[in-house]
Amino acid sequence: MNVSTWVWLVSLAVLVVVLTIDLLIIGRRPHEPSIREASIWTAVYVGLAVIFGVGLWFVSGSGPAGEFFTGYLTEKSLSVDNLFVFVIIMSRFAVPRVYQQKVLMIGIILALVMRGGFIAAGTALIERFSFVFYIFGAFLIYTAINLARQGEPEAEEFKENALIRVSRRVLPISRDYHDGKMTDRRHGRLVFTPMLIVMIAIGTTDLIFALDSIPAIFGITQEPYLVFTANVFALMGLRQLYFLLGGLLNRLVYLSYGLAVVLGFIGVKLVLEALADNRLSFVNEGQPVGWAPHIPIWLSLSVIVGTLAVATVASLVKSSRDRRRELTKLP
Repeated sequence: MNVSTWVWLVSLAVLVVVLTIDLLIIGRRPHEPSIREASIWTAVYVGLAVIFGVGLWFVSGSGPAGEFFTGYLTEKSLSVDNLFVFVIIMSRFAVPRVYQQKVLMIGIILALVMRGGFIAAGTALIERFSFVFYIFGAFLIYTAINLARQGEPEAEEFKENALIRVSRRVLPISRDYHDGKMTDRRHGRLVFTPMLIVMIAIGTTDLIFALDSIPAIFGITQEPYLVFTANVFALMGLRQLYFLLGGLLNRLVYLSYGLAVVLGFIGVKLVLEALADNRLSFVNEGQPVGWAPHIPIWLSLSVIVGTLAVATVASLVKSSRDRRRELTKLP
């Protein structure tokens, strides 16, 4: 794709406008969204992604559009997995429901900034060093194995990282959230509320998930514009999705295994494409023959959609069975 500077500028301007509108809504009236409100906003953001992808299809063809939709689904799935950790953090620090929108919105902005930096760095590395694909591929395979072993994190498994522990020791922290602000005045002395610790926990979580998501999207497309827009659309509406899914998150027990398969598949795809780009071959009857296959985008999209669908359905079936068993045990 040959993306001009003005297209980049317009895309960034639209992003800023959408985020500003979202921030103004939260700043005006912090509240817990209703199911109806969360459903409407989620549908709006998903609709925007679909419209963007269809527009790409007409302007640039099926190839870039397919890469965008594949990247969007992958990043959206990883973002939903990120919500599991957000739920644990909110529970661990007892964040009141009315302030959770604010926490999620700041977390999304931090994620956008971090992913933007990683996208720029990843693009520069790929242009200079082709072996980066091997590193990205190996990292994704390693992540997939760990994710399959550990499953979804539990609340009791959450451990405060070093930055949180140091902040607790060094900074004066109050016990209440004081209207969702990060600072407060107590007897003329400036103190920090638990909201600051929550933001540190969310920020470090965003950093860890960015390390997973950026290699994954580069395994689908190396076009910086598609990488960026897929990440932006995946993060848009994440806070509304948090309230919409609600208890459903706890029922997606096999999502981590589905994501492990997806990340493993993309990791293998990256390694194969690196081998193909480096033109590694073997000799057959005196002629060099390339052996590393190129995985087409339609196959990647099929594998990702199929895997996530199976994981979701299997999760809901298992949760339903477990609930029925619990009900039968009741007197």
